[in-house]
Amino acid sequence: MAEKLKLAYFLAGGCGGCDMAIVDLSESLVDALAHLEVVFWAPTLTDLKYKDLEAMPDKAVDIGLYSGMIRLGEQEHIAKVMRRKCKVLIAYGICAALGGIPGMGNMHTKDELFRTVYFQTYSTDNPDGIAPQTKCVVDGKYELTLPEFYGYVRPLHHVVDVDYFVGGCPPHHTFVGKILEAILTGDLPPAGSWITGGKSACDVCERNPAARGQERESIKTVKRTIDGTPEEGKCLLQQGYLCLGPLTQGDCGSLCPKVDIPCRGCGGPIPGVKDFGLRAISAIAGLLEKEALVDQIPSPVKLFYRYSLPGSLLGKKAVRSENAEEDRNQPDDKA
Repeated sequence: MAEKLKLAYFLAGGCGGCDMAIVDLSESLVDALAHLEVVFWAPTLTDLKYKDLEAMPDKAVDIGLYSGMIRLGEQEHIAKVMRRKCKVLIAYGICAALGGIPGMGNMHTKDELFRTVYFQTYSTDNPDGIAPQTKCVVDGKYELTLPEFYGYVRPLHHVVDVDYFVGGCPPHHTFVGKILEAILTGDLPPAGSWITGGKSACDVCERNPAARGQERESIKTVKRTIDGTPEEGKCLLQQGYLCLGPLTQGDCGSLCPKVDIPCRGCGGPIPGVKDFGLRAISAIAGLLEKEALVDQIPSPVKLFYRYSLPGSLLGKKAVRSENAEEDRNQPDDKA
């Protein structure tokens, strides 16, 4: 029997949905595990410590899946360790690939976030005004530590070299199965590529006018998802619901539009698109019947860069520090 491929998995600044996408493979996962040896899976599956991963020889792990964005010093450290230990490192899920929903935090400073979370919410009970510290001493003798909280979110490739990218929030489990199959058979695209079927969500959407032999209409109004009920079967974009399916990888099977929810771009950009938000703005603007409709688009940055702000050309420039010292103290991105 061929030697099993060694697999390492780490959940950084994410929600655990990418982990569940693997578990959702169900019986198929059992079949895949016959060919994989999980040597590290933190913090959800294996009872291994960081020191166990650090002690492994460099390049001892065949495949590394890094899930979640990077905001803490701990997450940056493990990213660098996994890069040394793994022959192939994959940014698994949109948070690792481009920053994801947590990347919206880059629109606010660290101080703004801390004030909101620890001092200003109605449910906060913090009469002493205590904020998280990297070190504190309890009872005069126990030193406790927390990872450093950086001033902005970064995707994995801003910290280390990444071999492959996978989109999705989370990746759909059926596509995860195809990814594992590609890994096991060695049928992977050129290094630096997104692992994708190559079609947009629009291409695989049942609402696509082209699938019915119809021409696409211009957008005559702009609606939010709370505005009315979409007409069954008709393209959401043509009804005024700003769907980003034309720019988004359709490896999910375009599931959101099937239940009347416009695509928001979690699958990542289609091949050839370097900045998802910029291309989305251009595409939507070109479909608007009147320029005045631009004023009706709610929170454009949060619409067009919802999943990709840290990985965009704007990147951490969206952060507006209250003083220059905060920016000077941030770690430099990987060259």
